[in-house]
Amino acid sequence: MIGAGKKTRSSELSSYNVAIVGASGAVGGELVKILAERDFPVGKLKCLATSRSQGKEIGFRGRVYQVEETRRDSFRGVDIALFAGGAASLEFASAAVELGAVVIDNSSHFRLDPRVPLVVPEVNPEDAAWNEGIIANPNCSTIIMVMALAPVHRAAGIKRVVVSTYQAVSGAGAEGLSELRNQAEAFLAGRQYPSRVFPYQIAFNLIPHIDVFQEQGYTREEWKMVLETRKIMHEPDMRISATTVRVPVFRSHSESINVETFAKLDVAAAHKVLAEFPGVVVTDDPAVKSYPMPLDASDRDEVFVGRVREDPTVDCGLNLWVVADQLRKGAATNAVQIAELVVRGNHFPSRR
Repeated sequence: MIGAGKKTRSSELSSYNVAIVGASGAVGGELVKILAERDFPVGKLKCLATSRSQGKEIGFRGRVYQVEETRRDSFRGVDIALFAGGAASLEFASAAVELGAVVIDNSSHFRLDPRVPLVVPEVNPEDAAWNEGIIANPNCSTIIMVMALAPVHRAAGIKRVVVSTYQAVSGAGAEGLSELRNQAEAFLAGRQYPSRVFPYQIAFNLIPHIDVFQEQGYTREEWKMVLETRKIMHEPDMRISATTVRVPVFRSHSESINVETFAKLDVAAAHKVLAEFPGVVVTDDPAVKSYPMPLDASDRDEVFVGRVREDPTVDCGLNLWVVADQLRKGAATNAVQIAELVVRGNHFPSRR
């Protein structure tokens, strides 16, 4: 249930009590790191996870915190609860809201709920203001794409988008990283290593299938990119077609995006609007083979755009190559940026 809760703490606090649910996982670890890097005003920190991780130690700003098992009463006194994703969101998000916290959720459970804002702070920060206790963090590939689409849409209006993704194995968590590493070592040694995380061998291979297949032969990952982009950009009829592919890259997702616009936008104009958009870096100089790559984007917060070309098959079209770290801007950094919006705007339903 999405509700306002009953907290009555002053809106003029200089620090905020923060809980991280899933703190021992890949995204949870990034959340801890980014809260420190961005100097978020954390008063007290709670590191929560399943009972399997209870007792693990996590360092934050010179202190060591022990991971506690997540319970429904874990959120008493918490201002902001950052959920790293997974089943915990369905089980505990409502409890956190009832106790007065604003939940920023990395799972897919609430993204398409019309009562829940779906926010990329550079694109639709205003939506954070109307939250009823939960704000959803979009899918990583969606975040990366809309960061490139938003400035193009504002400048020329988007008529149609065709996107193909090249998604790193870390999108499947620590197990995905281990499977690629182990399979590559086994393959080079002439041995077999079974596929458990991915449906087929990922080492030295591409798998054009992420998440489960749904209607019209598209996967859930592909429909996320369609439906979430429409919601974030307030364009319910925007025409988007997506193909999502898992590639043997450890970290950072890449996307090839073809955009058809209503007004003409040449390469120079596209470079300008992209470079001026917060969080986007244009890396595009074919003469010196300058273009974004996953290795360069890893452990960075920026979204990198290159290979900008006019599409000669339509009157108004562009091709873009977009790369970003899906664990940071595609997940943890975006979540912390949402928390910053909440704090700056005092968007706490329990204090209205």
